[in-house]
Amino acid sequence: MTSETSELTFRPAGPADVAALVELVESAYRGDASRAGWTTEADLLDGQRTDAEGVAAAIAAPAGVVLLAEREGELLACCQLEHRGETAYFGMFSVRPTQQGGGLGRAVLAQAELVARERWGVTALEMTVIVQRAELIAWYERRGYRRTGEFSPFPYGDERFGVPRRPDLRFEKLIKGI
Repeated sequence: MTSETSELTFRPAGPADVAALVELVESAYRGDASRAGWTTEADLLDGQRTDAEGVAAAIAAPAGVVLLAEREGELLACCQLEHRGETAYFGMFSVRPTQQGGGLGRAVLAQAELVARERWGVTALEMTVIVQRAELIAWYERRGYRRTGEFSPFPYGDERFGVPRRPDLRFEKLIKGI
């Protein structure tokens, strides 16, 4: 591990973390602040990425966990895991834009895979990614995830997930055996 990730600590999120998580997720994906990193969706979507109600529900889900990655008490990244039988779903993956590109995301993804294996004994981790996010899909492919060719529609008209800036958004399922 590099010195950037050696001091990283992980813990499950609790109700007191909701506001900080909403801020982190929004900063990683929406608005001008997100452009400091490479994971921005600002060219594809306006509006919100998540809200306090959605984050609180993810934290409270009995078949899931929201992992926080912190360094010296500062929240730097998070992800959500949800047990789905033989697999676990990986979502809400967010890295503070000013911390992107230094290995933090790789460390969080590796920790998520470990937690999913140890907690639920799952054999694979799956996720959905907007197909227009070619750079992000390539990043996951370099970490062993494969495109499945299984697509699902973007929830147009549901502003809880953002306001699309184009009419052709959809998700593709990616999966990796762990």
